[in-house]
Amino acid sequence: MNKMLLISENLRYFMHFLKVRQPKLLIMRKNLLFLLLVFLASGAANAQQDAQFTQNMFNQMAINPGYAGSHDAICATALFRQQWMGFTETVNNVENNVAPQTMLFSLHSNVDPIHGGLGLVVYKDKLGYEDNIGVKFGYAYRMPLKGGTLGLGIMAGFLNKKIDFSQFVAVHDNDPLINSQAVESDMVFDLSFGAYYNKPGVFYAGLSSSQLMQSQTDLASAVTTLGSPQLKRHYYLTGGYQYQLPNNPQFELRPSVFIKSDLASTQFDINALMFYNSQFWGGLSYRTQDAVAILLGAQPFINSGNRSLETLGIGYSYDVTTSAMGGGGRSSGSHEIMLNYCFKIVITIPPDSYRNVRFL
Repeated sequence: MNKMLLISENLRYFMHFLKVRQPKLLIMRKNLLFLLLVFLASGAANAQQDAQFTQNMFNQMAINPGYAGSHDAICATALFRQQWMGFTETVNNVENNVAPQTMLFSLHSNVDPIHGGLGLVVYKDKLGYEDNIGVKFGYAYRMPLKGGTLGLGIMAGFLNKKIDFSQFVAVHDNDPLINSQAVESDMVFDLSFGAYYNKPGVFYAGLSSSQLMQSQTDLASAVTTLGSPQLKRHYYLTGGYQYQLPNNPQFELRPSVFIKSDLASTQFDINALMFYNSQFWGGLSYRTQDAVAILLGAQPFINSGNRSLETLGIGYSYDVTTSAMGGGGRSSGSHEIMLNYCFKIVITIPPDSYRNVRFL
């Protein structure tokens, strides 16, 4: 019952945004409403507040601050995702891309003097006429545990949420929500916590939660009683295993699972990647209520003699939408590109020097 009330409130809130009066905008209204209903029907309306990626096994820092410093190097990851390609709307004879689009950059490094690691996450997430930009800083305390390493981390940052009301046309000229101002934005504080355990070459497991404070935004609160969007607390459980084929040691199977939930809805990503000589990989992923994906990648410079580029990894995934979103030619699928690079900075401390007292 509580879940249905939450869905009802969300639907009422967004319906207020989607009212239009011009016939040529009816397609925009129907398609955007269809997009919302797909979220609600799948139970993912709130779970989608955090950006979605397929290559989650390469994106641990963004969801779990306990991951910071898990490598003996400085590691950077960049991701670009275009979800539901081809989902566009025409407003005033201008075609707009309203499909979700996300860019993310993360950086982390172990820092021995503080017995742990530091991390940074920057992202931009666009959904229709809503833009979200966030910056987070994290720290993880790392300790040895039963042949592996446990990281306990915390991450804090800010999220700026912006809605462009100029893209909506009200049914009534005096609609205070639509006519109040063209663009409205608000910045809120975000806090995350996570634990991450890894045993190199064997397995890893992580548990984390984001948006712990469930901050309330201040969008349109002055002109509507429907309430402003609130960040929902998210929970993540991840795990992966490495299995070297006994008869073909150059092949290594790496199954993994990624579970996300806001306690009202839960979504599973089940993945299986096959690595060849730790250089090339390919595999499949299944996301409940959403998509089946193919993943491909490589570290092309391994054994190339170029030591500075040996750790550069390039990945690509393509999602075939299995939900109602993929029907009727609404979407041609989702594309995602990943870049990962690790490097070390070696600081050489010169030996102590002294002068012979004879020459003083």
